[in-house]
Amino acid sequence: MAGRRHKARSIALQALYEVDSVARKPETVTERLLAEAALSEENSEFVRGLVNGTIKNREAIDRSIRKHAPAWPVDQIAIIDRNILRLAIYEILFDNKVPVRVAVNEAVELAKAFGSDKSSKFVNGVLGAVSVPAGREKA
Repeated sequence: MAGRRHKARSIALQALYEVDSVARKPETVTERLLAEAALSEENSEFVRGLVNGTIKNREAIDRSIRKHAPAWPVDQIAIIDRNILRLAIYEILFDNKVPVRVAVNEAVELAKAFGSDKSSKFVNGVLGAVSVPAGREKA
């Protein structure tokens, strides 16, 4: 299950990245990526929920990033790091279906896989700061 959820988060991240970088419609991008992936219907729904929830709450999520990473204007954060943060912050602050440490660990793993050498530390630091005021410490 964990491996499949990781793959689902990876697909959600790819969709968010594409939507953010080339302004395509989220539904079109998500459905194309899901058609290429071999996910169960449950995990496909998980991807759709992550993408839709992240996009729906993007303004509030970006405010949280600005608050907890004030030295980094959101539009100047690398696109991949910005969308890893958005995805994880959605899971931490809005979705509340997984423990914070799971959302943070998954985000760090995505940062290691897709980001730069410094991405995982940056993502971990920002998410650590985000989770404390949410009352959902990393543990």
